[in-house]
Amino acid sequence: MKRAPVIVHPPSTGGRRVTLHGQDLGRALRPGDVAAILRRAGFCTTTFVWDDTGVFEWRDGGPDVWLMP
Repeated sequence: MKRAPVIVHPPSTGGRRVTLHGQDLGRALRPGDVAAILRRAGFCTTTFVWDDTGVFEWRDGGPDVWLMP
């Protein structure tokens, strides 16, 4: 099974870590931060489809989960 290129890691103190092809790009506090981080890294698209499992893997909660349990 092919792995999604973008992984949004579980919520932790300071936000969720975002990686692209295994490279740590930074931390996000909301979906808009994920989009900004990816655009800065050159991963451009006109819109982000957060539930596209071919692009995104959301660990321990989707784009609506930002606080630690």
